[in-house]
Amino acid sequence: MPAAVHRVTAAELGATWRPGCPVGPQLLRRVEVDYVGFDGQTHRGELVVHQDVVDDIIAIFSQLHRMGYPIAKMQAVARYPGAEDELSMEDNNTSAFNCRLLPSGRAWALHAYGRAVDINPLINPFIDSRGDIQPKTAGPYLDRRRTDPGILHAGDPAVRAFTDRGWRWGGNWRNPKDYQHFERR
Repeated sequence: MPAAVHRVTAAELGATWRPGCPVGPQLLRRVEVDYVGFDGQTHRGELVVHQDVVDDIIAIFSQLHRMGYPIAKMQAVARYPGAEDELSMEDNNTSAFNCRLLPSGRAWALHAYGRAVDINPLINPFIDSRGDIQPKTAGPYLDRRRTDPGILHAGDPAVRAFTDRGWRWGGNWRNPKDYQHFERR
């Protein structure tokens, strides 16, 4: 099924958006795309992203679907109580927009602009030099020699689907390592 793109309202964004966020709902779009689940079947998911990256998102997720790259689930963080990012990550939910700060608390995350996507975050965790792991339940997946379906490694076709289009991958960073994270400024 072809991708579908929809405008969003503040009410639809729920707790993921509030006045004072760096972008308003008028600049965001809900993009529905097909993906291959961990069950090998095609599912329909949604990502809320900035209108400027919609074409990239459609192309990237179409490519991931064609290559059979598995995604556990894909729904807006607003579907989790309080739009809690930790709950979404523990659920291995692939997501994009969430008006939140960086883990340092000093600046907006690119998720707050709708310009970042986290893929299978439970099995592709975030870790910083202090040992902060996100999600907290992802400890077993810090071993990047694992080859479980959906785990991202440097040079993987799934990583290149993003990086070949100019997106940066957090798995290439020194500190923190953010294996789930892709961003486009």
